[in-house]
Parts: sequence; structure tokens; C-alpha cells
Amino acid sequence: MNSSVIIFPGSNCDRDMDVALKKFGFKNKMLWHNDTELPKSDLVVLPGGFSYGDYLRCGSMASKSRIIDSVIKFAKSGGLLLGICNGFQILTETELLPGALLRNKYSKFICQNVFVKINNSDNKYFKNIKKNVLELHIAHNEGNFFCSNDQMKEINDNNQIAINYCNQNGEINDIFNPNGAIKNIAGLLNKQKNILGMMPHPERMIDSYLSGEDGSIFFENLMGNLK
Repeated sequence: MNSSVIIFPGSNCDRDMDVALKKFGFKNKMLWHNDTELPKSDLVVLPGGFSYGDYLRCGSMASKSRIIDSVIKFAKSGGLLLGICNGFQILTETELLPGALLRNKYSKFICQNVFVKINNSDNKYFKNIKKNVLELHIAHNEGNFFCSNDQMKEINDNNQIAINYCNQNGEINDIFNPNGAIKNIAGLLNKQKNILGMMPHPERMIDSYLSGEDGSIFFENLMGNLK
């Protein structure tokens, strides 16, 4: 399977993602934001970091990069597009996903492990996954997902919530919400379920030496669903 990771000025998780994808069998290519064409890809990833220094709004300048037109065409043709953290922010800025990522509720940068519960497994990212609750890592200042009431109705009607913040037992409650995101939303799908944006970093949890391996479950499952 072929994958492509887009690098923006300020990306800082692109190499981590490259390592994770290759570890689980992807033939990965790294693409600079000024490139204009995507190579043949089964998966395209917008990695975490601080693209363009998070100037204006997180992800707003990256959403205007030259490569983005090709990324949008790829996604709208049904290609799998994964945005992690800043990548999630870019997906909302391009309107490939609804809503926006606002400042964290308590206006503090958060860097910690969290638990997330899989809400929708009817997609290639989570279908057949062997655990319903994953421990992953977050590191963000703007992870507070917000949308209008009309957008939330549409999200619910189309079962677009991918994962919710929870405790280790899968209980979804405000006290387990690290950033104030509406309905504890940690990850969101588009209507067609080929685009996934999520704030937690699975690429940071692929080895016991890196404090956990639940990210491995995510990547192994994704590769299995693509074969």
C-alpha cells in the first residue's frame, strides 16, 4: 500500500508518521507543501505540528498551500485522507470536515495521554479493530471542537463522530474531556467516511518504549482493511 505525508513549514510529526506508516507496511513518500501533484496513494496524511507557526488560525495558511488542491481532489474522489491534530485543523479550514477547532477550554496547551472510545467502526479506519477504547496521546492548544447546531444535527444524522474522549472503561463524560470539545469529540469523519480528522496522535503510541502501543492497533487495523 502506498501512502503520502504532506510536510508544511512547522510540521513536527511528519517524521513520526513516516516511521509509523513504514513500520506497518506502507510504502511512504514525503511531499513538500509546494508540490502540486500527489503520487499514486492509497492514503494521504496531513500530520501534526504548527503549520506556518499557527499564524492567523491553526491550519488556515496550510489550507491554501499549492498541494492542497490535489489533496482535495484526491479526497473528493474517495481517497483515504487522514488529518492528525494540526491536520484535523487543516481539514476544517478546507471545509473537508465541518466545524472548527477552538482554543482549549482552559486556554492551556495540553500534552498528555487520553482514552478515546470508537463511536463509528463502519469505515476503513476502525472496521474490525480489536479494541473499542484506545489510549493515545494529545499535544495541542486548539483542540476544542465546535460547530453550529445545524452542523451537529447533520453530523449526528450521518454518524460522523469517529471517536470520543472517555475514561479507560469507555465512559464518556465531561470530566474526561481535556479541551472542552462539544460532545467530547476527539475525531470526526466526513459523510462518505473516507476522511478522518482526529486530535490524538496514534503515531506516538506504536512502541512500548514510547509509553504505549494502542497506536499500533490503529495502523495495523487500517493496513488490514486496505489489503
